[in-house]
Amino acid sequence: MIKAIYFIKRKPGTTLEDFRKYWLTEHAALVLKVPELVKYVQSHTMDSGYRDHEPIYDGIAELWYENLEDMRKTAGTSSSRETLADNEKFLDMSKFAFILTKERVQKENPVEASAPKMVAFAKKRADLTFEAFQNHWSTVHGKLGRAVPGARRYVQCHPLASSYTNGRTPLWDGVAEVWFDSEDAMRSNAETSEFRAVLADEPNFLAENAKFIVTTEHIIL
Repeated sequence: MIKAIYFIKRKPGTTLEDFRKYWLTEHAALVLKVPELVKYVQSHTMDSGYRDHEPIYDGIAELWYENLEDMRKTAGTSSSRETLADNEKFLDMSKFAFILTKERVQKENPVEASAPKMVAFAKKRADLTFEAFQNHWSTVHGKLGRAVPGARRYVQCHPLASSYTNGRTPLWDGVAEVWFDSEDAMRSNAETSEFRAVLADEPNFLAENAKFIVTTEHIIL
């Protein structure tokens, strides 16, 4: 399964209310017309993320396809062209980007529909190959992340190897998704030894502290 992750920032001058409504209704209806789409989820940055500063993203969109061939088939369709054109109506296109990933599920438990989902954006250390980065993140750091007591579900999204060919590099070298029972449960983890171990390991493979947003999921398909 291939998962495309789109990084979403609203158009300047657009209110959060109008942005969220349009994304959930008008734009989602267009995306649902795209052929070969298997699953579609919008994750909206929670109101608490705007208290102290403007978050890096207003949310992410995740689109799943069975394989790359199916995804590529959609590129020239009228529904895909219509969806892309609609982005201009409500998104800041200067910040719009996406990566193609495969999921590595680190921890699996049922989560409530309203459960807060932390989405973190990672850049690898410059001295590491993407293979070394992904190996450390998946095996060493993944084990540490699984041990955090308040984390219900933990998924790592690794860019495809093809993202690094012909001198290219993806916008992010990885996206981590962690679900919690509540915002309070998420915050309480900051004082645990398990969470401190996660933070202590980050310099071993990350170029900088991971940026993140805390979101609420909206499962469209």
